Amino acid sequence: MDRHIRFDVLHNFRDLGGYMTTDGHQVRPGRLYRTDSLGKLTEATPDWSRFLSLGIRTVIDLRYPWEIEHRGRIPDHPSFTYHNLSIEHRPYNQATLTSDVAPGPYLAARYLEVAQDGTQEIRTALELVAKAAESDTPLVFHCAKGKDRTGLLAALILGLLGVPEPTIIEDFTLTELAAPAFLTEWKALNDGNTPTWPGFNKTPPEVMSLFLSSLTTEYGGMEGYVSKALSLDPGPLSTTLRGGLLERQAE
Repeated sequence: MDRHIRFDVLHNFRDLGGYMTTDGHQVRPGRLYRTDSLGKLTEATPDWSRFLSLGIRTVIDLRYPWEIEHRGRIPDHPSFTYHNLSIEHRPYNQATLTSDVAPGPYLAARYLEVAQDGTQEIRTALELVAKAAESDTPLVFHCAKGKDRTGLLAALILGLLGVPEPTIIEDFTLTELAAPAFLTEWKALNDGNTPTWPGFNKTPPEVMSLFLSSLTTEYGGMEGYVSKALSLDPGPLSTTLRGGLLERQAE
């Protein structure tokens, strides 16, 4: 299925529905979305109407407060609640990295930093996803490009739902389909300059594969991370998520 939902100003809005789990279920379509910054949306536009038509009731913005101040946030609307949970605590500038920096090891190490620094925010984000699952209401989460911070949270959610690792990695790589649009956007905001890092906007599978391996090394796996780092019981959390977000595969 084509996971990308078309918007004029959003390049990476995707439905996580349809992914299969190891026990024959699939993620329900129209319940869980990931995207690039919703701060690009403007009221009284076709994009705004399209967004509202999805019936989303919870918006999680994973960006820094200073990003929101400079780039804006989604307009207020009575149909949804907005939560800013800045899961990254150590900023880094991918555009200025040099060509000798390998994307796989570098980004995987940054993701582990985020997973270890942002435990309070990640815990709250997972609790909000579980709450949305219980209430059977759609939820969307995003950062700037829907790539790194969003990719980390998506991996945790999909893993807790029982989606196999190769599928989690595949979902991560889909952001690269939006790389040309993101490059054009970045140049427009930076006087037409080009990023120095060849890995900019790239999502090679090695990044997510190494990050998931690091969770196994550090915590014994995703459930160990949820238990030891987030102080959440992964069993009930997974049960809640699965109960609200999974359905039997159609025959």
